[in-house]
Amino acid sequence: MRIDTRTATFGNDPEIEVKLRRSVQARRLNLRVSGLDGRVTLTMPRNLPLAEALAFLREKEAWLRSAMARAQLSHHIRIGSDILLRGQKLRITQAPGQRDIRQIGGDLLVPNDPKGERTGPRVAAYFKTCAQKELLLACDLYAEKLGRRFSAINLRDTRSRWGSCNIQGRLMFSWRLIMAPPEVLRYVAAHEVVHLAHMDHSPAFWACVARLMPDYKLHRQWLRENGTQLHGYCFKSRPAEEKG
Repeated sequence: MRIDTRTATFGNDPEIEVKLRRSVQARRLNLRVSGLDGRVTLTMPRNLPLAEALAFLREKEAWLRSAMARAQLSHHIRIGSDILLRGQKLRITQAPGQRDIRQIGGDLLVPNDPKGERTGPRVAAYFKTCAQKELLLACDLYAEKLGRRFSAINLRDTRSRWGSCNIQGRLMFSWRLIMAPPEVLRYVAAHEVVHLAHMDHSPAFWACVARLMPDYKLHRQWLRENGTQLHGYCFKSRPAEEKG
């Protein structure tokens, strides 16, 4: 472990650099991983012996590496960051005087937000509106082709599945599908609409999906390979810091 008055570096593969910060207000050790850039800070009481702080770091190494890995997987939405919309990478750009979000070329223009507190939620709300519209159009199309009806469409931020269909004909989708290429979103819509006729994944089910979308396997594979990326975007108002 290498130490100076402001930082400590310890561990291997890779080493972890920790910013050391003494505070007169601190009553205990507080270890944080920034949700913005993954940097690590250890805040400690002003008179705490350094040896105790270093022992605390060694004890928390496993948790620390896990928290750093999670931070690296998250892409927090703010001015200047990139985001996927309909499979296209856009740069989030501040547009003073603008009231609504709109896309122009490779930019996603958002209203003025000097403190960066509302950019994420605003973009998320815009994405949900776009997803609702496009999923409704796709589901209407495929349901008409099948001669079936669905009762409602709900959007959620699910992690375990991209869509679902219950026996009452209610369809649920992840609004993050709007970030995928349009044909991927339409594949998931077709998949769930087919469940209105086949509440399983039998050969008959997949044959029906193939009739609606002959190249569905390509879009299914895209989700398998890129779905984690869509879940990696964080739309919270302010990046929450990991705490130990």
